[in-house]
Amino acid sequence: MTMEKQIIRLRGQQSEMIVEIGEIAEVLYWGESISGYPKGAALALKRPVPYGRLDNDVPVSLHPELARGVFGSPALEGHRNGQDWAPAFTIKSISHQSGSLIIESHDSIAGLALTVNLDLDSNDVVQLKQTLTNTGEGEYLVNRLANTLPIPERANELLTYYGRWVKEFQQVRQTLSQGGYQQENRRGRTSHEHYPALIAGTKGFGECDGDVWGFHFAWSGNHRMRVDVKADGRRVVQAEAIYLPGEISLQPGESLVTPVLYASHSGAGLNSMSQQFHGHVRESILAPQISEKPRPIHLNTWEGIYFDHDPAYIKEMATESAKMGVERFIIDDGWFKGRNGDKAALGDWYLDEAKYPQGLEGIVSHVNQLGMEFGLWFEPEMINKDSDLYRNHPDWLLAVGGYDQPTGRNQYAIDLQNEDAFAYLLERLDHFLSRYNIAYIKWDMNREIVQPAHRGRAAGNNQVTRYYELVEQIRERHPEVEIESCAAGGGRIDFEVLKRTHRFWTSDNNDALERQQIQRGFSYFFPPEVMGSHIGARHCHSTRRTHDIRFRGLTALFGHMGIELDPVKEGAEEKVGFERYIKLHKTYRSLLHSGKSVRIPVDDHDGQLAKAVISEDGNEALVMVAQLSMPTNSLSGVLRIPGLDADKAYTISVIDHPDNFHEGLVNQQPAWTKQPTVLTGEWCQKIGLAMPILDAESAVLIRLAAE
Repeated sequence: MTMEKQIIRLRGQQSEMIVEIGEIAEVLYWGESISGYPKGAALALKRPVPYGRLDNDVPVSLHPELARGVFGSPALEGHRNGQDWAPAFTIKSISHQSGSLIIESHDSIAGLALTVNLDLDSNDVVQLKQTLTNTGEGEYLVNRLANTLPIPERANELLTYYGRWVKEFQQVRQTLSQGGYQQENRRGRTSHEHYPALIAGTKGFGECDGDVWGFHFAWSGNHRMRVDVKADGRRVVQAEAIYLPGEISLQPGESLVTPVLYASHSGAGLNSMSQQFHGHVRESILAPQISEKPRPIHLNTWEGIYFDHDPAYIKEMATESAKMGVERFIIDDGWFKGRNGDKAALGDWYLDEAKYPQGLEGIVSHVNQLGMEFGLWFEPEMINKDSDLYRNHPDWLLAVGGYDQPTGRNQYAIDLQNEDAFAYLLERLDHFLSRYNIAYIKWDMNREIVQPAHRGRAAGNNQVTRYYELVEQIRERHPEVEIESCAAGGGRIDFEVLKRTHRFWTSDNNDALERQQIQRGFSYFFPPEVMGSHIGARHCHSTRRTHDIRFRGLTALFGHMGIELDPVKEGAEEKVGFERYIKLHKTYRSLLHSGKSVRIPVDDHDGQLAKAVISEDGNEALVMVAQLSMPTNSLSGVLRIPGLDADKAYTISVIDHPDNFHEGLVNQQPAWTKQPTVLTGEWCQKIGLAMPILDAESAVLIRLAAE
């Protein structure tokens, strides 16, 4: 019996989704909220039926099906020994309350049941996931199970991501007219190359204008994202985990749950969209530690000492770190048995007694006595063949037997589906966290996955879920320990990881110039308090470029700040600089980690980036203008700051600038940069301030305080 058609309205603060429920579920509208639902609404969106095609209108449902004449990409591809490969699900019941809709469907012929969970929260963020259950006889092999959402025909431009190691979160735009777009990631982790997100919008959409629909797929393994333009002009976005051949087999009664597709609409451009995602992350994803205490300033030893560990010297590093205001001291790679380079010892998670003959207790105690938390680096999922672990357990490799799998970073992956291997890693992590006062783990994952197999069968999907389980079990045993997700830098950054961790290492690249773009790309979906942003050494290890402390300090300011260097070897002038920016970050940390993030459009868009964080009450703002390259023109235009309270008067002052800001570079900087100036928020938004002239690779920090 088919359900009578009914209309369900899911409403957020600024947007709404109108869903028609009948035999199937179709999203009729997704955009800005409307005040009512007029009597003629049922007729207003009823489509014509063109000649020369199927004789009836074919809706694109939340679960598109070939069996109903949807000739694009179906949501489900699978079969039961060659049968039941074209199911047509019919809705049998729904549950609707507030912003949540649960749709139960089944196909009695194919022996399948489907549950669709659709939510729209108060931050205007949509969550969509599906559960497929085998209700028939015999196993059902699933090749694909995709989440699908429509976007309107006026969405004719895409912003998508690309990147690589040390150059993550790069963005590119393209027209969406015919055909469509598809990206695939088969690297076994979220990946540097294809971060699982995209943004669709009206042509020319910007930070402050245009209709935009942002999508983030919360999955830490192989994925596919696509946007299809049908021949009739309708558009759909799909996101799915990529299942390797034969990987997903449902026995009778078993279910498969998709990862969550997150999405959000804004009628006021990208900044509003980002603030909606940030609000959702802060309220629904982040662990309590992130909001309940200030994010500690880090010092990580990696770029300071690499594998050269001397306990006495490390204590000196900790002492100098504390003097500069560091609050968390982390020993990176090189502390465990036989680890003198990156070709050996991964998997042998025992303290290297040759390097640490007195154990770690003395260092941990020293760090704690200095008022700092202690952190330690692990890479639990990886193994070197030159290790006792591999020599004793060669069968623990995540690999297809008989093949000579290529290494990545001189290492291999451990099969987390092997119960003995999983138990060993859990015991080793638990040992260190129980024995020592470790407040923080830097959890790394430095290679891509090739031929993931468990007992010969494809197991890429299950490897990811077992990683989640390993982190969850550590969190259950040690709930106060914070965990950073690092994968050769930014290779595993997504909402699903963030549900289990507290921070991302955004990139292995600490070059301030490159970080400006990397951190900007990151900001579209993630708030600054989870973005690891460190001040590196003057000479960057990854790009060989040099920057002064002011540019490095301001670039690291707008995130979860840290330092990545050897503080013992740094000169007095550099140390003074580190102290200055650590103190500056602490002064404004509560604002930076709770306010509204705004990316500011600039007139010199080829040479500058600008951003702000504005307090929720509109009483305070910090603005950074970064000059990335030589100014395009002799003047740099006008700085207009969106998001301020139009009715408030703000005192505007420059609180940090390059050494040569007022002399040498220009005859005269704008008058407002020399003395505090009072302007209204309306003036700052609509008319603005004459932009100062800056050298390439420098920045200025401006504060606005309501009177």
